Amino acid sequence: MQRAAGFTLLEAMIVLAIVALLASIAMPAYTEYVIRGRLSEAYSGLMSKRVELEQFFQDNRTFVGYDCTANSTANFSFSCTTQTATTYTLQADGVAGTTTDDFVFTLTEANARATTNVPSGWQAAANCWVIKKSGSCG
Repeated sequence: MQRAAGFTLLEAMIVLAIVALLASIAMPAYTEYVIRGRLSEAYSGLMSKRVELEQFFQDNRTFVGYDCTANSTANFSFSCTTQTATTYTLQADGVAGTTTDDFVFTLTEANARATTNVPSGWQAAANCWVIKKSGSCG
């Protein structure tokens, strides 16, 4: 009599349990990694807007009149929350329905950076841009 080849149900269930355990550990880490990668859109967008605003000021001697909403990305929209002749506050808001929708970053003419809103489980920072869930600054 020949022995049947293949896996038993018990062996398949053990493998499935191991794969499920590994996935439950890996998925949160991967999700945070993806979010951290998307946050760089806000940082680079704000810095780019800062340079454009400074160039606008050199040409016009005022910050008033610059369109801060141009060049929004798939994950962040940009705006000026304060815009006077000599001051500005740029803001990057996470787009609703994306993994970045709870993030809000700001940048002023004095290069003061702040993270004013973060999702649950993240730590905000009043004096820098958050780059990690722990509240580490960049």
